[in-house]
Amino acid sequence: MGSFVNYCFRRLVAAIITLLGAIAVLIFTFQVLPGDPARVIAGPLADAETVAQIRHQMGLDQPVVEQYLNYVKNLARGDLGTSANTHEPVLTEIGHRLPYTIALAVFGTLLGVIFGIPLGILSATRKDRWQDTFGSIVGVMGISLPVFWTGILLIVLFAVVLRMLPAGGADGPLNYILPSVTLGIFSMAIVSRMTRSTMIETLNQDYIRTVRGKGVREFTATRHALHNAFIPILTVISLQFGTVLGGAVLTETIFSWPGIGRLLIDSIQARDFPMVEGIVLVFAAMFIVVNLVTDILYTVIDPRVRLY
Repeated sequence: MGSFVNYCFRRLVAAIITLLGAIAVLIFTFQVLPGDPARVIAGPLADAETVAQIRHQMGLDQPVVEQYLNYVKNLARGDLGTSANTHEPVLTEIGHRLPYTIALAVFGTLLGVIFGIPLGILSATRKDRWQDTFGSIVGVMGISLPVFWTGILLIVLFAVVLRMLPAGGADGPLNYILPSVTLGIFSMAIVSRMTRSTMIETLNQDYIRTVRGKGVREFTATRHALHNAFIPILTVISLQFGTVLGGAVLTETIFSWPGIGRLLIDSIQARDFPMVEGIVLVFAAMFIVVNLVTDILYTVIDPRVRLY
């Protein structure tokens, strides 16, 4: 138990260092971007005194190092700043929208797992047959189609032509279908391809041949192979969850979804730097948490794996 606590402590320290580095990159990037956020907020007709006052309120008149230290100091108190656009606390704005983004990422990843793993297993067990060809075509199409293009096609088909599903918003359960499927198609393609490759390698191992030689049913042999091949599949699933979170930025914009992805786009257009910093920080924190949970799940799936 002590070793596990030490491992979690080391991962926590590494996560804090990663977040501090992400904050430094963000603040430096904002310094070199063209345009003056204070001028954008004040408007084109504002005088120089008003612009200077807004710059002082946002802390943009301070040296870069001082801006960084002040942000880290406020972050330690749980203060992500105040939105320059809505004048509301950044943490409050993110808290209202974050559940929508997490729900979309979870549903999209679940769809990818539910359909991707069986498709990959089917392709591996029917290698070089028409089932494998079908799985390869589906995988290549899912990977090749951009998320925004897939979303537009689904809107045109199911919302405009068939009028079966709403085109946007988050007013009810039906609104979750199109954006979740949009994200799930790409996730399914990646998961199915990884499942196929790992299953083919595992099914060719000597112990699987021994199991088959003993007369065990093919279904049982495949189940044993999947158990031993699941660690790389789990890695891809966790990475896909992080990718889906990033892909939600485009998907939420297309489907007018009230998540932090759409909020990020709106904040970038409005030069709302405190909001952009807070959202990117939340994305980084969630990705770190997902990686930590995945590492712990390794030891659950395969007792031979020791992380500490």
